[in-house]
Amino acid sequence: MPELPEVEVVRRGLLGHVVGKRIVAVEVLHPRAVRRQLGGAADLIGLLAGATVTAARRRGKYLWLEADPAAATDPIAILVHLGMSGQMLVQPAGAADEKHLRIRATLDDGTELRFVDQRTFGSWMVDDIVGFVPASIAHIALDPFDPGYDQSAVVDLLRSKHTEIKRALLDQTVVSGVGNIYADEALWRSRIHGQRLTDKLPVKALRAVLDNAAAVMSEALDQGGTSFDALYVNVNGQSGYFERSLNAYGREDKPCRRCGALMRREQFMNRSSFSCPKCQIRPRW
Repeated sequence: MPELPEVEVVRRGLLGHVVGKRIVAVEVLHPRAVRRQLGGAADLIGLLAGATVTAARRRGKYLWLEADPAAATDPIAILVHLGMSGQMLVQPAGAADEKHLRIRATLDDGTELRFVDQRTFGSWMVDDIVGFVPASIAHIALDPFDPGYDQSAVVDLLRSKHTEIKRALLDQTVVSGVGNIYADEALWRSRIHGQRLTDKLPVKALRAVLDNAAAVMSEALDQGGTSFDALYVNVNGQSGYFERSLNAYGREDKPCRRCGALMRREQFMNRSSFSCPKCQIRPRW
């Protein structure tokens, strides 16, 4: 699943290309793309036809379009799950269909908002808005770029838990937006191994990890996000290039850019963790 910088790049693209447009028609080309919609494709199409997109919003790794429906007074959220390979593309009407096109929304300016998803893990669904967010993600914590984000409260929460720091960073109910890539990068910058326990780390170290997570995601955002293949792109089909600046993730057996020791890869929650054996000492239980 794309992390905060990649989702924010997409959100900004949608803000410039889709907000203010009316949805003329919707076509669902694969049932899995609407599997989270209780009424299926017909329900989603009926709710979106004639709706006007009023905002493009994000919390952490979650993206949604706010819209005023044609047949209701309360705004709705078009919650977009990008999954592992979902793309939100804006194309001129008549452009050739992408091979893995799943949903097409025709807009009143003659363009099309297309949801392309090779692996079909992503989806669209229409959700109610509770407060400021879709109801189904109301439990998701604020991310470091949200105006209401309180780092001290996050540190207190981390100190109250007895869990590995990397596992806590990936818990979207603690702090949202951080995934596997940027967790490894933040921990490398902080010189902390991901297996260190949150209730054993000093407050200063926890603050450093959170500061570094925000810093590395901000730098990635400036470079359009991290792209390892052609699956992650912005609304114009362009890839980010922060992958060139990664210091930890994906660098197994390459020299640490800080001390020269060979970076190591370890299994973690069906994923991989990358760290420096010299700069990030593994804890001894």
